[in-house]
Amino acid sequence: MPLRLTRREFLAGSAAAAAVAAGGRWSSAASPTPTPVSVARCDSYGPELVPTLDRMFDQIGGLGRLVKGKTVAIKINLTGSPTHRLRNHPHDLAHWTHPRVVGAVVHLMDRAGARRIRVLESPYGTKNPLEEYLFRAGLDPDLITGAGPRVELVNTNWLGEAKEYDRFDVPGGGLLFPSFLLNHAFTECDTFVSLTKLKDHSTTGITLSMKNCFGNIPTTVYGGDVPEDEPLEVSMSGRGQVFHRGSRQPCRIAAPEVDPSSPRHEGYRIPRVVVDICAARPLDLQIIDGISTMGGSEGPWGGGELCEPKVLVAGTNCVSTDAVAAAVMGYDPTATQGTLPFDLCDNHLDLAAKAGLGINDPDQVEVAGVPIREARFDFGPLVRSRYPRAVPPYPSQPD
Repeated sequence: MPLRLTRREFLAGSAAAAAVAAGGRWSSAASPTPTPVSVARCDSYGPELVPTLDRMFDQIGGLGRLVKGKTVAIKINLTGSPTHRLRNHPHDLAHWTHPRVVGAVVHLMDRAGARRIRVLESPYGTKNPLEEYLFRAGLDPDLITGAGPRVELVNTNWLGEAKEYDRFDVPGGGLLFPSFLLNHAFTECDTFVSLTKLKDHSTTGITLSMKNCFGNIPTTVYGGDVPEDEPLEVSMSGRGQVFHRGSRQPCRIAAPEVDPSSPRHEGYRIPRVVVDICAARPLDLQIIDGISTMGGSEGPWGGGELCEPKVLVAGTNCVSTDAVAAAVMGYDPTATQGTLPFDLCDNHLDLAAKAGLGINDPDQVEVAGVPIREARFDFGPLVRSRYPRAVPPYPSQPD
């Protein structure tokens, strides 16, 4: 349960007490009830997009039960900065969630009776409105805000209008962190949605609905340039020192990691952070845009190539949805560390399944719509376009 957390309360030890008291989700090894995942072919971001998504939502139980009369928060993916471009390709065809997909989802949610819709992202190095961020990349925010009468774009990388961050505890204490401090928008929603691209990732192998939620975490608290005592209003640093390398802890208003003696390798750490954040702020709906995307990396800074799988994936359990999407990418979502796509990291889908968050074996998931074998687009060959990594393979070898 998210709680408001002041600095005084944390320093008095309330966070540690809450982390110990947190129970439930991870204390049980029982498998969750399987939920269907919808897979559809979609050739473009044109007129077929809305009816395709509408049919997919019907196949997973309908939007009404998820959004009618509710406040909905949709976490999109605008990774990197507006200056990062995959050669001459537009951001929305390569590594950013396409605004037309966001607009189509907003339209359908409004039609299904959503009371309020907020589109969230933590853009790099700014507290400016998301509208400005999209403008700087040459994209039209009206495609999103004009899709419904009660739509807001919210920058979640800082406090915004709130006086303090909200704390989300990880049930059972967490694999790497016991809790996270997040923007109030993650508390003030009834339904939480991850709407992202179908992509490879140089650290976690794949980035789908679960890895998208790594971007929930504000760099103003967890950035490498944040002072020890207080958060920043604007952080110009990424999360690498705190999460990828573990070379420092977040500022003191946030809980430190569970075990400072654990491995400092990003291939160990980031998969566990992904599981922790998805357990702390669970997802209600996942939508993955694979109409046009990039393979080999999560963004232009890692290399990669443009590709057009012409596919959409949607579900209501993040582990099962990502497992099916990974299979559509030609990968085995149950693969062990050392095998593509998890050649440099632990398999976060496997960690999540063992934590009781969902099922990562696509053979145990009901797939509605297009069968995986018919939607498959192999991403493996595109990994060769990735730039060489400076980080040694995981697990790191002794000198």
